[in-house]
Amino acid sequence: MLLKTFRWTFVVTALGLAAGALYDGWTALGLVAILAVLEVSLSFDNAVINAGILKRLNVFWQKIFLTVGILIAVFGMRLLFPIVIVAVSARLTPSQAVHLALTDKARYQELVTDAHPSIAAFGGMFLLMIFLDFVFEDHETKWLGPVERLLAKLGRIDMLSVCIALSVLLVTSMTFAAHAHQHGGVHADKAQTVLVSGIAGLITYLVVGGLSGFFEDRLAARENESRAEQRPEGVGGGRSAVALAGKAAFFTFLYLEVLDASFSFDGVIGAFAITNDIVLMALGLGIGAMYVRSLTVYLVRQGTLDDYVYLEHGAHYAIGALALILLVSIQYEINDIVTGLIGVTLICASFYSSVRHNRATAR
Repeated sequence: MLLKTFRWTFVVTALGLAAGALYDGWTALGLVAILAVLEVSLSFDNAVINAGILKRLNVFWQKIFLTVGILIAVFGMRLLFPIVIVAVSARLTPSQAVHLALTDKARYQELVTDAHPSIAAFGGMFLLMIFLDFVFEDHETKWLGPVERLLAKLGRIDMLSVCIALSVLLVTSMTFAAHAHQHGGVHADKAQTVLVSGIAGLITYLVVGGLSGFFEDRLAARENESRAEQRPEGVGGGRSAVALAGKAAFFTFLYLEVLDASFSFDGVIGAFAITNDIVLMALGLGIGAMYVRSLTVYLVRQGTLDDYVYLEHGAHYAIGALALILLVSIQYEINDIVTGLIGVTLICASFYSSVRHNRATAR
C-alpha cells in the first residue's frame, strides 16, 4: 500500500532533484531537497486535515485529488501564484512578471515579500474559520475534555465563529495600522488591504464550505427519503441523486484546493529565506506538495484517522496555531522553524494520546 500510494511521488522526487542538478549543479540539488523538507514539515498537519475531508470522497475523486489537484498545487500555487502576486502588486503583465522573476530575482523577492500582509490575512482568516468551526462543534470524541466541552457549549451560539474571526481581523488590521502610523506610515496604505484580504478569506470559506455542506446535506436527505420509501438508492430520482453527489464531491474538492492554498502561503513566503530562484522554489515545494498529497491519500486508505482518534484534533489545533502565526506575521517576522515545530508538536501529542487511548481500550 505504501509503495503503491507513493510511487509517483518517488518518481517526481527523482526527476525534481535531477532537474535541480541539471539546472544549477549540486548546490541547486541541495536547495531543492531542503525546500521539499520545509514544505513537508510545514504542511504535515495539512495532510491530516485533508484526509479527514478526502475520506468523504470516492476513489475517483481521490485520484482527481492526486492528479488534477497536484497540478493546481504545484504549478498553480507554487509557481503561478507568486507571479500573479507580483503582476498585481507591481502592475505588470504576466510575461513581465516572469521576466522579472528570471532576470531580477532580488526585486521579485521584494515584491512577493511586500505582498505578504494581504496573503497572510487571507490565509489566516480561512484557516482560523476551519479551526473555530471545529472546536465549537460537539464531537463525540474529545481530546482536551473540559476545554472542548466548554467550547462545544459556546458553539451553540449562532455565528459565533464568524464573530470571533471578524473581531480578530479587526484587531489585527487596527494594530497594523497603528504600528504603521507610529513608524512613519510606510505601510499605512496596506492596513485597508489587510482588512479587505481577511474579509475575502472569510467569504471564500463561507461560500466554498457552505456549498459543499449544502449539497452533502441534500444528498443525505435524498438517501434518507429512499430508505424511508423502502426503495433502492438510485431508483426514482436516481439521476438527481447522482447529480447531487457530483456537486457535493466537486465543491468538497474545491474546498480542499483552497485549504491547500491557504496552507501553502507560509511555505511560499518562507522559501525565500532559502532561495529567490523561482525554478528551484517550484521544484522543491512541488516535491513537498506531492508527499503531502500522497500522505493524505495514504491516511485515508489506511483508516489512520479512525485508528488514532485524537489525530484530527491535534491537526485542527495546529491549524489554529498556524492561523494566528499568519496573522501575527503581518506585523512581526516569525521563523519558519517555530511554525513547523508547533504543528509537529501538536500532531505528535495527539498521536501519543491516541496510542494511550487505544491501549487503555484494549485493556
